[in-house]
Amino acid sequence: MALTLAVITYNEEDNIVRLLNAVKDTVDEIVIVDSYSTDRTKEICLHDYPDIKFHERKFNGYGEQKNYALSLCSKPWVLFLDADEVPDEKMLQSIRNIVSSGNTEYCVYKAKFLNYISINLIRFGGWGNVCKERLFKRDCAKYSDDKVHEFLITAKKAGILEGKLNHYTYKSIHHHISKINIYSDMMAEKMFERGKKYQNFKIIVSPVYEFIKVYLFKFGFLDGFAGFYVAKTMSYYTFLKYIKLREKIRLIEIRKKYGE
Repeated sequence: MALTLAVITYNEEDNIVRLLNAVKDTVDEIVIVDSYSTDRTKEICLHDYPDIKFHERKFNGYGEQKNYALSLCSKPWVLFLDADEVPDEKMLQSIRNIVSSGNTEYCVYKAKFLNYISINLIRFGGWGNVCKERLFKRDCAKYSDDKVHEFLITAKKAGILEGKLNHYTYKSIHHHISKINIYSDMMAEKMFERGKKYQNFKIIVSPVYEFIKVYLFKFGFLDGFAGFYVAKTMSYYTFLKYIKLREKIRLIEIRKKYGE
């Protein structure tokens, strides 16, 4: 095999063992870039998996951190996963077949997701047909430098891996809301850096539209109460990112006005 597993982590003690145990017999190198976790992530990796290449680096955004992890990978193929993602056996076999083949049709492969919130599999609301790049040749791709909602940059056409990638998104409501707060902070910063302006009307209307889009137009209601929860929290995220952008711009305007 000629495959590196790359993961960026921060406080992933509840997820990292499940992922590493699932893929350790498929990959021949594991690179983890950790943002100075305050839980047992580092201890688990170094004690239980001594062959891991474990690096610590300040987190300045998802795109930058992922590209740094890529720079540490030495194998031709990279399987880049989040700590809460676990390939099923069919996907692992598909990966082994691709990497061991001397001549593959594609340099980039997407994985089909199964997204879970707690024990609930979310099939609708835009969460049911998610397919993202996860396996690629190291010299064929890199990540955008976006702080959040980064994406893989490649000129190559992507194939589809067989099997499913199980994505265990949030372990509790508290965990989910904490993540929403972090992501909305970074998204507001991203919009601000790109010169995006706020509109009070959009701050009011966009969250309402997001809920209607997810719950009705994308059939989130078919997931029952879990679908309502997804629509409501996505609406909340939309509200936060715009109100935080407004706050950031207004604070600068006030400082300029009063010469601070």
